[in-house]
Amino acid sequence: MVHIYKLNGFNIVVDSNSGTIHVVDNVAYEIIKNYNKNTQEEIINKLKERFSLREITEAFDEIEYMKKEGMLFSKDEFENIAKKWEKQDSRVKALCLNVAHICNLRCKYCFASQGNYKTKEMLMPFEIARKAVEFLIENSGTLKNIEIDFFGGEPLLNFDVIRRTVDYARSIENKYDKKFFFTITTNGTLLTDEIIDYLNENMGNVVISIDGRKEIHDAMRCYPDGRGSYDDIVPKAQKLVRGRKGKQYYIRGTFTAKNLDFTNDVKHLADLGFKEISLEPVTGKGEEWSITEKMLPRIFEEYERLADYLIESWKRGKDIKFYHFNLNIFEGPCFYKRLTGCGAGYEYLAVTPTGDIYPCHQFVGLEEFKLGDLLKGIERKDFSQYFRESHIYSKEKCKNCWAKFYCSGGCHADAYFSTGDIRGTNNLYCELQKKKIECAIMLQIIKKLGTGCKLPIKEMKLS
Repeated sequence: MVHIYKLNGFNIVVDSNSGTIHVVDNVAYEIIKNYNKNTQEEIINKLKERFSLREITEAFDEIEYMKKEGMLFSKDEFENIAKKWEKQDSRVKALCLNVAHICNLRCKYCFASQGNYKTKEMLMPFEIARKAVEFLIENSGTLKNIEIDFFGGEPLLNFDVIRRTVDYARSIENKYDKKFFFTITTNGTLLTDEIIDYLNENMGNVVISIDGRKEIHDAMRCYPDGRGSYDDIVPKAQKLVRGRKGKQYYIRGTFTAKNLDFTNDVKHLADLGFKEISLEPVTGKGEEWSITEKMLPRIFEEYERLADYLIESWKRGKDIKFYHFNLNIFEGPCFYKRLTGCGAGYEYLAVTPTGDIYPCHQFVGLEEFKLGDLLKGIERKDFSQYFRESHIYSKEKCKNCWAKFYCSGGCHADAYFSTGDIRGTNNLYCELQKKKIECAIMLQIIKKLGTGCKLPIKEMKLS
């Protein structure tokens, strides 16, 4: 399967099945575009007024060589491997602990119903958190590195339990030959000097929610009385980031129909000193801020504008990492990661304050998706297996898509909420994802060229 496109002066050809990416001249681009539609003679007749016969012949020879070497128009040889992978035993790698089903903000677009997931507002008791740590150890098999993500609501409303959970996990990890990796997602309003120091010492990754410019952020991320939260969050977030000392973090924002010029929000966050930035499209339908398919051309234009800004910043020595363009086409993840993405439902699970287990935090509160609890374990093993089998080859619209090895089939929750089936496809977000991938590939090509590499075609291959 081959995808071709032009962007920022490059003719880019993606051979999905081999993972090879080609940067080609105009004649090769035109030949590849018509390769499976016309005979060689027909293509020559189409192109002979624009290119010399020698140029066309040489391009054909190179294309045929690449095809023979399995780097162009290659066959998909992975579906059978995926079937074998389905039968392997699952091991839990990570737990999302919803330590707070309550929040001190009232963000208008919140998927979690302002933090309580349409359930009773409560904080997770330490006893539940302790059982979650033990559950992760018991169900991680031979895995050494395992992860706990503190989530909410606003998790810092339950900071004492977070601290006790980390202490407990650290106290037993050597006993079980495990190494815990901790992350937290917070709105940043409750950060204090003490909490900042603690997070920077103990959290391998910290995600802070800021939407960008003050007027954009405050319009959506406000307190119960309607006050905006920007002025409270930004200085605290800046202080935390200054103390990370190389540890991972990112500023996670949301763009809506109200700020389709979101490049300006990325610029604003970068001007504040943040270099790790994410802006995701709002989920949900029917609200005044919802993204619609009519907006796609405008959003595509904005992604290209954002890519141009990131390129110029990089050339000036300021390397800003936009999370959704962070695509490593040279040393990417293994096939199994590309097959399944996040592993929700079998490798990655969410735990509520009462100890109930769900496939991920976005399914929390939907009783039909409850997999079990910490006391009884995973009771719906068949449903967990269904999630494992819901990969790029079991999703009809994914298995024949050029982008499948880059997006891994997308988000199960997004598919469910838009189609009623975790194997469905949200066409709107699928198109957005493909555009982001195109921009990400182009950015990586420019960075590779910028290192002085001559970039031979056959070096542009995914691992």
